[in-house]
Amino acid sequence: MIRLILVIILFLISLLAVSRAPAYYLWLLAIGVTEFPLLFAGITSMVLIAGVWFQKYQAASTSIGVLALLLFLSPIVMSYIVASSLKKDFVTAFGPGSASINGDSTQAPFSFFKLFKAKPWVAYKSLVYNTSMEAPLSLNFYPSAISGKKPCIVSVHGGSWAGGDNSELPELNSYLAQQGYNVAAINYRLAPKYQTPSPVMDVAEAFAYLKAHADELHIDTNNFVLMGRSAGAQIALLYAYTHPDSGLKGVIDFYGPADMVWGYSIPSNKWIMDSRKVMENYIGGAYPAVPQKYLDCSPLEFVSKQSVPTLLLHGSNDVLVAPEHSRRLDKKLTENNIKHFWLKLPWATHGFDYNLYGPGGQLSTYVVERFIKTVTK
Repeated sequence: MIRLILVIILFLISLLAVSRAPAYYLWLLAIGVTEFPLLFAGITSMVLIAGVWFQKYQAASTSIGVLALLLFLSPIVMSYIVASSLKKDFVTAFGPGSASINGDSTQAPFSFFKLFKAKPWVAYKSLVYNTSMEAPLSLNFYPSAISGKKPCIVSVHGGSWAGGDNSELPELNSYLAQQGYNVAAINYRLAPKYQTPSPVMDVAEAFAYLKAHADELHIDTNNFVLMGRSAGAQIALLYAYTHPDSGLKGVIDFYGPADMVWGYSIPSNKWIMDSRKVMENYIGGAYPAVPQKYLDCSPLEFVSKQSVPTLLLHGSNDVLVAPEHSRRLDKKLTENNIKHFWLKLPWATHGFDYNLYGPGGQLSTYVVERFIKTVTK
């Protein structure tokens, strides 16, 4: 009976690999289920093996357990499916050679064996980039592992515009530094005390600081790329599309809200997040009260034929920021003939890149690295 109960619980958890989480803590669990699939598959396998000696409910528990096991492993299967056409699709978007790194185009977008790989780590230094405010802002600077002046990736963290900091998800920063890029992960002013466009202004300050200290930091000021996650992606996109700069070569959007008007009209499940309250705190009121401000901080409103190349990454099971945001931005970029690529991950939820070498982490890192190489060459 205990075995049957355990496999039923595991089966219910495994559903998070193929469906949207209905509540906040289940969303957090869904990140684990989809990005650490072997952990959950291993637990299920142990329960199945441990129950072979029990006759009661054995057929039922085994059937349910095997189904759970298959669901836990499904992100790996789907990763191989996405990977099978990823090189070709990326080359279609950015041209011949864009899928090659140092002349090598043989690297697979996804590898089962990489699931066991240790996460990279590079020492960073914390620098204050703005001392003119009551609360100075800092950035974590990951220096390129390759000498000489190198491109710089400016990373903007998520956190619903009201939380988080630049210490989040450092593995990709370390990985990119190892590949020869400088990375500056910035802090910015948070809501509700500070509202839009304050964070965008902070990004401008960070760029000014990095340019002013380019020689000592070994930054190639002709090759910046902005990267943001979630709320940070909205900030990064808005800056990229509203601040023309010949040195800014591209912007990377990890599951960011691109249409704030539409986002307010279709709120998230309140068991996940009160998205309207989050937006009101950041923008300064409800949409009916300040409609122009919602337009003013909607990145897709500022896409033009002069916009920088853009990389979009979104999971179909995202419960915090609907994939519709990326669909709308993709459409606007297409209409304006802007080079861009949209990585769609059918199993993934918000935060799918938490594990750099998980299914979502591997595929996203593959396109991020190639996008940066292509736009900064």
